[in-house]
Amino acid sequence: MAKGLIRIVLDILKPHEPTLPYFAKFLSEVNGVEGVNITLMEIDKETENIKVTMQGNDLNFEEITKAIEQYGGSIHSVDEVVAGKTMVEEVTTPQD
Repeated sequence: MAKGLIRIVLDILKPHEPTLPYFAKFLSEVNGVEGVNITLMEIDKETENIKVTMQGNDLNFEEITKAIEQYGGSIHSVDEVVAGKTMVEEVTTPQD
């Protein structure tokens, strides 16, 4: 049964190495992570700006941060967090 963080979406700046497939596989091996989705948002001469969505049971934000930093990445922002036993999707209201 899920507890704690079950989804986190991060905006990350990283060097070109490791490549995205390798980086996704590496992050998927962090404790509690069941799946990783990486989208390349922007690329320049030395870095890549990526959006990383991680899902699992009881994700450990500190462990995820250390794994990202191990490969020279840095978290620019935490864009979404889901916690609890079930995924709650955003809904549009008339005010939106």
